[in-house]
Amino acid sequence: MVSRIEHPAGGYKKLFETCEELNEPISAVVVGVIPAWLSGSLLRLGPGMFEVGAEPFYHLFDGQALMHKFDLKNGHVTYHRKFIKTDAYVRAMTEKRVVITEFGTAAYPDPCKNIFSRFFTYFKGIEVTDNCLVNVYPVGEDFYACTETNYITKVDPDTLETVKRVDLCDYLSINGVTAHPHIESDGTVYNIGNCFGKNMSLAYNIVKIPSTQKDKSDPIAKSEVLVQLPSSERFKPSYVHSFGMTENYFVFVETPVKINLLKFLTAWSIWGTNYMDCFQSNETIGTWFHLATKDPAVYIEHKFRTSAFNLFHHINSYEDDGFIVVDLCTWKGHEFVYNYLYLANLRENWEEVKAAAMRAPQPEVRRYVLPMDVHREAQGKNLISLQYTTATAVMRSDGTIWLEPEVLFSGPRQAFEFPQINYSKFSGKNYSYAYGLGLNHFIPDRICKLNVKTKETWVWQEQDSYPSEPIFVQTPNSVEEDDGVLLSIVVNPGADQRPGFLLILNARDLTEVARAEVEVIIPVTFHGMYKP
Repeated sequence: MVSRIEHPAGGYKKLFETCEELNEPISAVVVGVIPAWLSGSLLRLGPGMFEVGAEPFYHLFDGQALMHKFDLKNGHVTYHRKFIKTDAYVRAMTEKRVVITEFGTAAYPDPCKNIFSRFFTYFKGIEVTDNCLVNVYPVGEDFYACTETNYITKVDPDTLETVKRVDLCDYLSINGVTAHPHIESDGTVYNIGNCFGKNMSLAYNIVKIPSTQKDKSDPIAKSEVLVQLPSSERFKPSYVHSFGMTENYFVFVETPVKINLLKFLTAWSIWGTNYMDCFQSNETIGTWFHLATKDPAVYIEHKFRTSAFNLFHHINSYEDDGFIVVDLCTWKGHEFVYNYLYLANLRENWEEVKAAAMRAPQPEVRRYVLPMDVHREAQGKNLISLQYTTATAVMRSDGTIWLEPEVLFSGPRQAFEFPQINYSKFSGKNYSYAYGLGLNHFIPDRICKLNVKTKETWVWQEQDSYPSEPIFVQTPNSVEEDDGVLLSIVVNPGADQRPGFLLILNARDLTEVARAEVEVIIPVTFHGMYKP
């Protein structure tokens, strides 16, 4: 899965350029034959505006949210995109400046105000962004775009119009939730976010939004906290981007990348601090694994620990013969990977991009195995008896269980990230295949498939082409796990060709099935979904 392509032309810089929304869908030129059964919409989220007036956004996760849609029907394809009219977007467009602080860009008071107005503006409190540029997911019969704060935004998946903003704090005890909820077949949504726990210490709440209600009422209004997990440091919760879920358990990995809450609360309003300024890493604390049962929802007191790593995306978790298997896309070490995702770094020439990636934490796909039957008298012994993995778990004298992983894939500065599986059939179950976006020194340049049992790999790659996270769509009534297609948005800014296209790959071997080309550049997207 290692990239064999260099990028001296710097075409990847087009991923980070501002674009305009479209007034109406445009038709795509189809090359190849789209399967007749593939009829639906690919919805994607990402930044589409990288500056406001003369003020730039500085970090990859700062640009204003742009929603994309490729519609597929009867072999024809159209493309549409619109900015989500969040409070952050509307106010920025009105005032022609950054008004609400984003992940790596601080907002400052209006320079046109007098000194007294600006002084009081600093002390009016924390104004949390609603810039929902990360993902989109269904809740009941509705669809919501999200980031990682307490705000989610209801959108119309047909027109891409913004409907309304929802503050989850009105319904749940959370400070924010991840952009990667788990969704069961009946539509029940589970998520995790940090919160204030006992004695004003920080903790993590796993929350549940029920499925579509018979009385057609809003499921969000019936949201509830299921279980609370403790934080290893009282005032420093870990950054959480995703979590795991099996048929009977929740899996939460607490990394050493921490949010310094005291700095967040005291510095934010006074010195123009942004979110990135409030992160700090603690190598000595390592990484903790937490478990809770689903029904009834109860925290399990086992203390699982391992060495420090960054984590953004879980691949899958499942139960097997008294063990919980957890597959992760990790980055080795305690330094925060997001430190390397400032736009100035990503827009550098190729040799500078590579040099920066050499200094960053290195990616690795890992499998951890957590034993459920734990006894103190088993100190010093490997508690894992599954024959198909080399992962270990050893009880220490202090009662902690030290985990060592099996490495499923490792390539220096070659990441397997933004993982996807056949989610509807194999989420939380024993599985074989994962699909991912290959990052070459942080630049996306290939689509990958990994057999997690045999470690066999497949790759799709073209010169000067920059794909997005591959979304798996299963062939109707299929039996095999990898019987389906992958959908990915690709940017190829070379001369004499259409610069953007929807790529359709055979999920079995990553051969191309078809592509639908459009005459516009499509900026980077993070996550999304296929809506049948």
